[in-house]
Amino acid sequence: MELKVVDERGVKFVEGQPDQRLMSSVQDASRVIEACFSDRLNAALLYPVNLTAAFFDLSSGEAGEILQKLRNYRIRLAVVCPPGDAGFSSRFGEMLDEERRGTHFGVFDTRAAAVEWLRQASDADAS
Repeated sequence: MELKVVDERGVKFVEGQPDQRLMSSVQDASRVIEACFSDRLNAALLYPVNLTAAFFDLSSGEAGEILQKLRNYRIRLAVVCPPGDAGFSSRFGEMLDEERRGTHFGVFDTRAAAVEWLRQASDADAS
């Protein structure tokens, strides 16, 4: 599975395919990091199927490990997850509420909303 580089609405990011698996384990987060580094980008847009199977179950620890790896390299992650596409554990929802205060991770109902968030976060860095 490859990540493609997208330049949209004034922001560049790597994007997963909405119908293809990317990460089967937390170690596969390195694919996102490598793709960003190879094109000098600091943002990724993924879909639930691109993430590990237990990503949205906070008790698995997978979300925490993946997000920490990306954060270590200052890579933002926007996940496009329409309602009902993934079952969030109750703790995942709590973590997501905390993350909404920052600019490192967000989950969005639409791709357009995710791209806009990445653009705004990029603009905040530039100022």
